[in-house]
Amino acid sequence: MGLDRIAKVLPRLGRTTDALIITVGGTNGKGSTCAMLEAILRAAGFRIGLYTSPHLIRYNERVRIDGVEVADAALVDAFAAVEAARGDIPLTYFEFGTLAAWIAFADAKLDAMILEVGLGGRLDAVNLFDADCAIVTTVDLDHLDYLGDTREKIGWEKAHIYRAGRPAICADANPPRTLLGHAASIGADLRLLGRDFGFDAHAGQWTFWNGSNRRGGLAYPALRGRSQLGNAAAAMAALDALHERLPVPVGAMRNGLATVVLPGRFQALPGTPSVILDVGHNPEAARVLAMNLADMPRAPRTIAICGMLRDKDAAGVCQALAGSIDEWFAVSLPGERGQSAAEFEVAARAAGVRTPIFQYADVASAFSAARSIAGHDDRIVVFGSFLTVAAAMAALNAR
Repeated sequence: MGLDRIAKVLPRLGRTTDALIITVGGTNGKGSTCAMLEAILRAAGFRIGLYTSPHLIRYNERVRIDGVEVADAALVDAFAAVEAARGDIPLTYFEFGTLAAWIAFADAKLDAMILEVGLGGRLDAVNLFDADCAIVTTVDLDHLDYLGDTREKIGWEKAHIYRAGRPAICADANPPRTLLGHAASIGADLRLLGRDFGFDAHAGQWTFWNGSNRRGGLAYPALRGRSQLGNAAAAMAALDALHERLPVPVGAMRNGLATVVLPGRFQALPGTPSVILDVGHNPEAARVLAMNLADMPRAPRTIAICGMLRDKDAAGVCQALAGSIDEWFAVSLPGERGQSAAEFEVAARAAGVRTPIFQYADVASAFSAARSIAGHDDRIVVFGSFLTVAAAMAALNAR
């Protein structure tokens, strides 16, 4: 990881833009926050580019302009331009993609671009671009081999997306000292959840507050789950900080939050038995998933279809969800990083899981088996990786 390679190639692309840049990092909640920002700004009439990762089904999901995935031909042209410009400089997959998205956005004459950090912050390719406002959603343990094995180390890495003198939003309720210290050392305009902005949840509605300013009677975001209010508050705090350049009326905030769509984030599909898709793949996300399941009407049986990557904390995920799952369908994921169903079961048992665990070679076979035994009021929860959710979506489409 590093910015040296991409920093050398960027000037060769010959693109500039006046678009405002919002960078979003964090352990969990990045995708949801990006989607809310996009939906609100589009509702306000702005022309918006959104760069996210990873994708579920098609690479084009990563690069959107005005809510529409950039077409194959335009992406191929952008990649060709990066290839021509790089010369003998090697680039990673993510660096190629980030520069290609930059080309697409610069050529589109946008009002703003929203860039999701891929991994960490300090050395992530997205951090090459100076954000007018940067958001860190949450800080927890993930990607330990790259970012460090404590929240303090990880928080320091993520805090490096902040810029001196510019709004720096943090939606973690207990931010690491290193994040606070780095923001102070560079003179960032740090705004903290619970101190400078926040939310109050009520029955059927919620209130956003920012300093002494309060906006009540807000409908809950269209994205489900407890954590979405924190993500929504972070998005609104960022837009408040940028109001001079991107004035957003309250009506646009309401409309954007009411219509935002993001597949795979505690996504409940219609029909019976209930099927829930969640890309959560670390212990923090698993704890949120457990809370969200507890908030739903009780189901006679909850079947988990879970496949994870080897570098993820499967034991921590299982420990967080052990009390929420009645039967586990462990699946093997492909590729060098993919964990086998047998390896997953070992981790689950080590975490104290005592409920039945069944092993399957792939998501499709596990999903078929779960649907064949699930009762009308049961629920099937698919989680553990973007790969797992994507495979479940493919199985549903095939049906």
